[in-house]
Amino acid sequence: MRVKLFAGLAAAVCVLGLAGMASAQTARSKKPLVAVTDFDFGTVGYHWWGNYDIGKGMADQVMSELLEDGTFRVVERKKLDTILAEQDFAHSDRADPGAAKLSKLGKVLGVRYIITGSITKFGGEDKGKGGSLHGIHVGVGKAKTEVSLTARLVDTTTGEVLLAAKGEGVSKKGGGFSFGKSGLGSYGQDSSDFKASAIGEAQEAACKDLVAKIVAKKDRIED
Repeated sequence: MRVKLFAGLAAAVCVLGLAGMASAQTARSKKPLVAVTDFDFGTVGYHWWGNYDIGKGMADQVMSELLEDGTFRVVERKKLDTILAEQDFAHSDRADPGAAKLSKLGKVLGVRYIITGSITKFGGEDKGKGGSLHGIHVGVGKAKTEVSLTARLVDTTTGEVLLAAKGEGVSKKGGGFSFGKSGLGSYGQDSSDFKASAIGEAQEAACKDLVAKIVAKKDRIED
């Protein structure tokens, strides 16, 4: 009798567990799926110099913040890079990608919504000396470091811009960060050194601000 009772309880727990998993999967599938293309940084001007692609690092940070928030599902980075390369989505397409290009990209990725953006400030005014170290450098002795970016969420089925947002971040740590050091390889925006720097702190704050503003306008998006 006890054996039957325990077996019945075990079966009930199993059913409830499966039902819970199914419910969680259904809830997750209802979250809008978005892709985040690499940010354009052609308008940064004197705030940035060098050949490092800061737009790719910025997109990675925005994707991380979106995942952390949990409101959206996000296309995996490797898949996105592969598709962007196949579709010849060049740096020149980042600032203002055409509706036809985004529509094709959306179909290939299997997403309805794409976030595109631009970096408008990346660094700050020099206080004291400035310059570059082995080709690529962000500021020296800065009193205040700022990062600003803008983004648009586009419906690839209609070409309509559903929302726009601006993110801003400031750090008063001072000091700069070198993306490249001769003989020591290079340091990207995902490195611990960058994240601990003034520009890294400002970038993180700007991305958090941007994502918060995008999430606040989620009601403009169809599930």
